[in-house]
Amino acid sequence: MKVAFVSQPIDSIDLPPVRGGSITIWIYHVARELAKDCDVIVYGKKDGYLKKIVFDEGVEYRLLPSAYDHLRVIKRSISGLTGRRGVTSSSSGANSSSNTNKRPLVSSAAYHPDYALQVAYDLRSRKCDVVHLHNFTQLVPVIRLLNPGIKIVLHMHCEWLTQLDRKMIEKRLEKVDTVIGCSEYITNKIRNTFPQYAEQCRTVYNGVDTDRFCNKNGKRTARGTRGKRLLFVGRVSPEKGVHVLLEAFRNVIERYPDTELEIVGPQGIPPFESIVGLSDERRIKELARFYSVSYRSYLQDSLCSGLSSKVFFTGSVPHLDLPGYYCNADVLINPSLYEAFGMTLVESMACQLPVIATRVGGMVEIVEDGKNGLLVEPDSVSDLTRAILALLSNEDLRKTMGIAARKRAVEHFSYEMTAESLRQCYTHLC
Repeated sequence: MKVAFVSQPIDSIDLPPVRGGSITIWIYHVARELAKDCDVIVYGKKDGYLKKIVFDEGVEYRLLPSAYDHLRVIKRSISGLTGRRGVTSSSSGANSSSNTNKRPLVSSAAYHPDYALQVAYDLRSRKCDVVHLHNFTQLVPVIRLLNPGIKIVLHMHCEWLTQLDRKMIEKRLEKVDTVIGCSEYITNKIRNTFPQYAEQCRTVYNGVDTDRFCNKNGKRTARGTRGKRLLFVGRVSPEKGVHVLLEAFRNVIERYPDTELEIVGPQGIPPFESIVGLSDERRIKELARFYSVSYRSYLQDSLCSGLSSKVFFTGSVPHLDLPGYYCNADVLINPSLYEAFGMTLVESMACQLPVIATRVGGMVEIVEDGKNGLLVEPDSVSDLTRAILALLSNEDLRKTMGIAARKRAVEHFSYEMTAESLRQCYTHLC
């Protein structure tokens, strides 16, 4: 069987093994697994220094230049020279939350159209059986037009299918053979919104490299701290609930003053229209207030003098370095208000680390409350505080949960299992 993965047009592919980007990391690992018994091609956006074709571990990477990105750079340069500044999504979003745009630019056929055309034309000569797309539905019509016989798999790692304009999405789904959700939460929302395609929907969980993400001796790797260390890994952005975590941490240090909190991940708020502007949930829509201020500054300002010395903003780190951070922590906390899956949960669980997560999205499918971690209500400082204190006060519980977490990660969320689920999906199609 010949399978083509198409990376998102917003993601550049770097040389394997990839260093970041959740979808590109997923593609890299799953493509390697599938290449053991399939012919696998990966399409991605080309960084300037890379060759157009790269081979790695049986996978052919076909990298495409993006004229769309060049046009955006030119537009920004002209705006800078003329002194004109376009209205950003963040500044406009906070004032237009009541007028939700169900057809934002990110869903338009005019968004990276050259990428879609290049992929579609190249696929014609590759004779692939299956093409596997991620999130961006506007690629579907172009690929179907130029490759009428190919099987198209659309893989959703977010809620866009059920949030974007329904008529637009229905027309695109007519040309899709299978829709995959990264969690039952995502898949069931799609089934309920588009019941006519319910039988074409299935769930394939994201995976983790359980060989690399592990704690070989099951012990914390101390780095000089006297107290316990709490860990957050992810984008430092309002929908990730970092502000809620800081409020809870303020309560925690009153009981355990030697506790530290490390926040690992890049600074950056996603465009307003991609999450907050599309959501119908009150707690997500209320995040619009953070789009008129600097979220990082807001977080820094919320730290009192006694707190600032105990909270560490580490910033972005290479994905391959994350196991060291997980193994150095006592508890991983994911306080997200929105989460389709919860990749940091399975990574930390594979490293034998107990977790605390909110009852949102796909995270309730990962965490078995009371067994490998604790679940709390979203946007609840009191709930989060109680959960953190419960784990900090009971070393035996942390150890037991850590062992259970590793077992669950290996049994349910390995890349080998992800690849096997896809083999079954592709075989059924072809």
